Amino acid sequence: QVQLVESGGGLVQPGGSLRLSCVASGSIHSIYTMGWYRQAPGNERELVAVMTEGGEINYGDFVKGRFTISRDNAKNTVYLQMNSLKPEDTAVYYCHADWVLPIGASYERHHWGQGTQVTVSS
Repeated sequence: QVQLVESGGGLVQPGGSLRLSCVASGSIHSIYTMGWYRQAPGNERELVAVMTEGGEINYGDFVKGRFTISRDNAKNTVYLQMNSLKPEDTAVYYCHADWVLPIGASYERHHWGQGTQVTVSS
């Protein structure tokens, strides 16, 4: 069974940095897209950044060069480096994996992690 486990959230001051990590565990052959979404209280879940296995990247409009997504396909791991954090970046950040191909099984869609809290406050 494929599971996503996030780490790296926490409390940071405005202007600070955090690095999130997400590892996909299980017997996995490949994962087409891995990325991050976030949800603040009272808001809908929104795209932060996603990256394909081949390296194509899509960022949410609010990122504006502050965040960088990367992944290690061999380790089924995706990272999110967040710099110049603002109070409005406060949210639960969710790891997402799509078109996951387990070994000996069919493609699976839309796996989510449990979420990690990021709080930006002085």
